[in-house]
Amino acid sequence: MTKQSQLEQLNSEIIVCRRCQRLVEWREEVARVKRKAYKDEEYWGKPVPGFGDSQARMLVVGLAPGAHGSNRTGRNFTGDASGGFLFPALYRAGFANQAEAQSRGDGLILKDIYITASGRCAPPDNKPTPEELNNCQPYLERELKIINPKVIVCLGRIAFERILKIYGLRSSAYKFAHGASYQLENGEWILCSYHPSQQNTLTGKLTIKMFDEIWKKAKLLVDENH
Repeated sequence: MTKQSQLEQLNSEIIVCRRCQRLVEWREEVARVKRKAYKDEEYWGKPVPGFGDSQARMLVVGLAPGAHGSNRTGRNFTGDASGGFLFPALYRAGFANQAEAQSRGDGLILKDIYITASGRCAPPDNKPTPEELNNCQPYLERELKIINPKVIVCLGRIAFERILKIYGLRSSAYKFAHGASYQLENGEWILCSYHPSQQNTLTGKLTIKMFDEIWKKAKLLVDENH
């Protein structure tokens, strides 16, 4: 099977997942009630699969879908403020063909990047429980196996800690910090960034310049390890 067909098969499994009752009820309620600004739209309201270049050398791992972003559009970081910060940066770095991401059919194409998340369902207050993340972890493990990335970019501490858990690495030896990078025994690199959420971007904790530096570093690491 090609990587593309393996990812398609995995994504078809993710979309029908109902392992976490709390998340199933929440995501479906949000999709039913909707936000006023999107009342005429049909919400996705299901687990959100990964997307991007099946031949990517870089895997980008986020936290979980936003209630009225990915849970509405069905694609990671699409239709919300986090994506409004992420995709212009990927465009500037040459990893995306356009700076905007509004819907699954908007023509966005990623190059050398596959975007996924630690959790696949929108959680209340953006906080999945450890048990819910554990339920989702096998999907991320399979993506790592299929993509076999040279570089894993972790957007936020939760993504970073989830990757450490998958690789059996002790958090005492690997500390999360914006711009921190670690090479693993298998040659792969982990690169850390603050999450591009509004609580980081509006407060100046994460600036455009800081974020651009992450993608420059990611590009260097990928090219050094091809």
